[in-house]
Amino acid sequence: MSIKFGTDGWRGIIAKDFTFQNVQFCTQGAVNLWKRHKLDNDEFVVGYDTRFASEQFAETVAEVIAGNKIKVVLCTNPSPTPTVSYNVVSLKAGGGIIITASHNPAQWNGFKYKPNYGGSASPEIVEELELYVSDSESSGIVNKTPLETGEKEGLIRYIDPQPAYLKHLSTLVDLERIKQAGLKIIVDPMFGSGANYFSLLLAGGSTKVIELHNEINPSFPGMVQPEPITQNLGELISKVSEEGADIGLATDGDADRLGVVDEQSHLINSLDTFALLCFHQLDVLKKRGPIVRSITMTSMIDRLGEKYGVPVMHTPVGFKYLGPLMMRENALVAGEESGGYAFRGNIPERDGILSGLMILDLMVKTGKPISKLMQNLIKEVGEHYYDRIDINFKNDQRQSIHKRLQQASPSYLGGKKVEKIDTQDGFRFEMGKSCWSMARFSGTEPLLRIYAEGQSVQEVQSLLSEMRNLAGI
Repeated sequence: MSIKFGTDGWRGIIAKDFTFQNVQFCTQGAVNLWKRHKLDNDEFVVGYDTRFASEQFAETVAEVIAGNKIKVVLCTNPSPTPTVSYNVVSLKAGGGIIITASHNPAQWNGFKYKPNYGGSASPEIVEELELYVSDSESSGIVNKTPLETGEKEGLIRYIDPQPAYLKHLSTLVDLERIKQAGLKIIVDPMFGSGANYFSLLLAGGSTKVIELHNEINPSFPGMVQPEPITQNLGELISKVSEEGADIGLATDGDADRLGVVDEQSHLINSLDTFALLCFHQLDVLKKRGPIVRSITMTSMIDRLGEKYGVPVMHTPVGFKYLGPLMMRENALVAGEESGGYAFRGNIPERDGILSGLMILDLMVKTGKPISKLMQNLIKEVGEHYYDRIDINFKNDQRQSIHKRLQQASPSYLGGKKVEKIDTQDGFRFEMGKSCWSMARFSGTEPLLRIYAEGQSVQEVQSLLSEMRNLAGI
């Protein structure tokens, strides 16, 4: 097979595509890429999530790296992607590899490659990495040494990546103030590697943290996939109501994404969450700097940029685009529609745990619940409504769907004149500052995602329906 990396790493069905042999090819390719660029630090950090056999796949990665006489720091327990990524930076490692399929369904697993800056690999790095992986596939050459041998030779050492990461977070957020705020917080790590992080970070004060689904279960029972979206958060929403909690927070399978439920048991969508996070940085913390957003993110960010006098930069979907731009521009914050947000001072990568802490910090510093903060935000930027639908398709349908969208040139959508068509990542139709609709193929799954934002629920639903008709699916 030909291994291709999507918006963030390579993912496949366990035992069908995601096999030990293919993981070895990916690792050998990453090692050869490292050798080509002769990075100063010859050490790799290797981590893994709670999915089926993730630990064993990570051990295989370590064996290949050690087989190339490169040192390995292997995590001792399932760890969030942002935790492992931070350790890449704090240890000044040459790079990192994380076995995780993030929010994908249970039958999937994945391979994320992290350069020495700890973020998603840029498109240029991904392109080169794929070439080296392809060479490894073609030649079948993989250097490998048994785990025990690598340990004896001093090539493999073990680390718990959590302490360094937790200490780092304490420098970015006033944890003590949150601890003493007397909040009741319900957290759902969705059986993923973010389990117990909020409990550890916020222990010792009057704030109470109640966690759901914090045990390891790679089948992710009761949810379609470990992604913090409405269909998977019924129990969290009910628990917030039952406990009279101030907020509900959910992290996805590898804890790089965040979902938020307000005190009235309403799910705050990812666009509103990012707008709140930007408002927190600009208005409450009084920070300034560019904001980076994906093209599927809300236009509310542009309104906030105008109000507070900061530039807003748009990228294609994926932190492989947002992260490098964030670094180049020393951006204040970056975000994408899938629920991933990054902050200056941390790694240029999604961090669901830090994002949750920032939301709590916003509540504590303003003394307002999320519902009230949302009301204030609407006063600042106006009414915005959003929705997304994901449509499965068969592989042989992709070309015809793409052709229909490519040929589509509607004059009106949702009753409004189409002012601009953007094809940098999918097909995006703009109907004014606060109205747009878009269709794009997922970079990790056989899905067509259709997005819409407008000024009423009816307008959004009309846009989604019309876009679906354009795609003919």
